[in-house]
Amino acid sequence: MNIETFLLFFGSTFLISATPGPNMLLAFQYGINFGIKKTLWTLVGLSFGLFLLLLLALLSIDTLTKQLPWTLTIIKIVGAFYLAFLGQQSWLHAKNNNELMTNNSHISQAQQVLQAKQAKPWQMFKKGMFVSLSNPKAILFFAAFFPKFINFNAPLLTQYVILTFGFFLSETIWQSAYLFSGKNLAYWLQTSNRLIWLNRICGLLFIAIAVLMLWELF
Repeated sequence: MNIETFLLFFGSTFLISATPGPNMLLAFQYGINFGIKKTLWTLVGLSFGLFLLLLLALLSIDTLTKQLPWTLTIIKIVGAFYLAFLGQQSWLHAKNNNELMTNNSHISQAQQVLQAKQAKPWQMFKKGMFVSLSNPKAILFFAAFFPKFINFNAPLLTQYVILTFGFFLSETIWQSAYLFSGKNLAYWLQTSNRLIWLNRICGLLFIAIAVLMLWELF
């Protein structure tokens, strides 16, 4: 994998990871409720769950393309249309994510103190892991998104490791940002409709990648 491909992949995932999906919202909410120290266990759980989903997606792609090479074309076509669908949804429902961020930031001080006292590390880890694993759409996303950046004529293991590292780096950066910044980040994103436009830009990015995948095939 050349550096240009990796930078394109990392830049794309970094922008996509910034949008408040289930994992980011959990890190944000728990950071407010339980404090940074305890929520770090949740981040570990989120990362572990994502790793399992990513591993499943990559193994599925690897197995299919080795046993049934023609399925790679099918995966790319279906993946392109799925990414285009995600792009449309991200654009159309950009305002919903903004409202969701607002709702998650309105938590009373009394609730924060009570929940922080009750939190246990294993429970925090388990919650993070299950939130990641309960999102089967992530598998579809990985299967649709990753093939665009994989050269199936070159050794795959090294590429898988590099892409996994890049994805986890972008996820960790943003999960940490949501955790440590808390309400300050929520306020900044909501000011001047920044979060709405971030979601719309991600939507356009999904659609652009989908078009490129179809262009390369046909």
